[in-house]
Amino acid sequence: MSDETNAKESCPSPRSRARARHILDNYYIGPARDASILEIWAYTERFSYEPGETVGLRVSTTAETWDMEISRDGGKLQSVLTVQNLPGVFHETPEDCSVKGCDWPTAYSFEIPLDWKPGGYLFKLTGRKGAAEVQEHHLILVRRAQATKQAPILLLCATGTWVAYNCWGGSNAYEGITGADGKQFSPILSTQRPWSRGFCWLPTGAPRALPEAPPRVGDMVRYHYMEWAYAYGYSKKYASAGWASYERHFAKWAETQGYTLDYATLHDLHDDPELLDGYECVVCVGHDEYWSREMRLAIDTYVENGGHVARFAGNFLWQIRLEEYGRTQICYKYIATETDPVRDTNDSHLLTGAWEQPEVNWPGAQTFGANGSKGVYAGLGNCVGRGSGGFTIYRPGHWALNGAHLGYGDVLGASSRIYGYEVDGLDHVIRDGLPFATGKDGASTNIEIIGLGLGTNAETDHGVTGETLYIGKSDAEWKARAMYGSLTPETYDTALRGNGVMVHWQRGKGEIFNAATCEWVMGLARKDFQVEMITRNVLDRFSGRS
Repeated sequence: MSDETNAKESCPSPRSRARARHILDNYYIGPARDASILEIWAYTERFSYEPGETVGLRVSTTAETWDMEISRDGGKLQSVLTVQNLPGVFHETPEDCSVKGCDWPTAYSFEIPLDWKPGGYLFKLTGRKGAAEVQEHHLILVRRAQATKQAPILLLCATGTWVAYNCWGGSNAYEGITGADGKQFSPILSTQRPWSRGFCWLPTGAPRALPEAPPRVGDMVRYHYMEWAYAYGYSKKYASAGWASYERHFAKWAETQGYTLDYATLHDLHDDPELLDGYECVVCVGHDEYWSREMRLAIDTYVENGGHVARFAGNFLWQIRLEEYGRTQICYKYIATETDPVRDTNDSHLLTGAWEQPEVNWPGAQTFGANGSKGVYAGLGNCVGRGSGGFTIYRPGHWALNGAHLGYGDVLGASSRIYGYEVDGLDHVIRDGLPFATGKDGASTNIEIIGLGLGTNAETDHGVTGETLYIGKSDAEWKARAMYGSLTPETYDTALRGNGVMVHWQRGKGEIFNAATCEWVMGLARKDFQVEMITRNVLDRFSGRS
């Protein structure tokens, strides 16, 4: 589902909170609102642009002057534009900026040169006051110019999830400063604000949500990425969303392997359902938890008409709505049936809850062959905390595994820790040692399950002294109520168990390969031969390269 529920449901007890305040409460990143503190922040009105379009960078800084360097962040980091000694101007930031936006004026504009290739473009902003210096980052995607030839592969960046996890200014879809007590998450989020620190750029060695090795028996559970974020001033959500943790790893690997990519965002797809036309293969990577109905319909149409989707991502779960020309993203999540304004209206199908909820009734497995409700956590804290970190292989003869030296029962990706931190599952049965989709969750029974792992919606309490659980059991309790009608010992027991799958699905005239795990990109970044081989097999087949 996510790395925690909304603040009202996920807060630990006061005794636990006192022990772990330094990590559990460390989410707020935003303006100091103090002219004596040196800072620089920036955002752009849109997430992506085409060559020839003008980018207006909106900046607020307490620096006297600031510099900007823009680099294309692909197979290598290549500087493309440098501007120096711009005058620093500080702008007031509304307290509710995370909901309504910052409304800063444009500080610097430039036209994207026609020779800038599609990709992620990283802005490094350096503010100076006397001898002091501060740096922050921003990112835009540059799309293919309409007049130029399409690449075979389109990387579709998960900006719906980026927005949901962005805590800059006070609120995101998990925690925040809204509600009667000023401590609740916000179902309404603005895109007109900077990204949280760590979404665009991360230093080498920043920990993942999935630790590199399971904890030793008897050790207190640790959340290393949150500890690191607290120590170095990053949002703890950096490991859950953003270019730096996910899409960048795929883009860097793919380009060094010789693949040519075009780039776009889910917000682009929402606005233009024909965006996918003509591409041989569409790729999703990392954490793509939040989709609008328009985005999902576009994917469905593309595949049914013969397109190929390679999804190396996990936790397909929530329906969102976009309003104000994409400037506002809405998701009421766990409280949608009580508070979403579209409930009990003619637009109730747009309720911003989980796809599997009866009120929404569009099972996620009908699009990608797996869904977050049948997952979700694996390797995070005590949620399958001592699992293998990989997929157990059941169909080694599948074409996607050619050359990967995998046999029945082998585990894929354990050494590179690709399985987690959230995974998508599927209702299935084992017959004669092989898994088959039952279709009970709305999935097609034609889906071929290649690999399996276990997931859970509740965190096991081992009773270790000093331990504070992050996930706890609130997700499983919510799932029991939302999916099975009420919270009882029986529904809770069913809700707490999940799984993760690697599947292939011949759908309509097209095909889907779904690895259904957030951390697949770590197999590429850590040069896991088997993960790289499978990724090449899928991309080559789907893009017509082989």
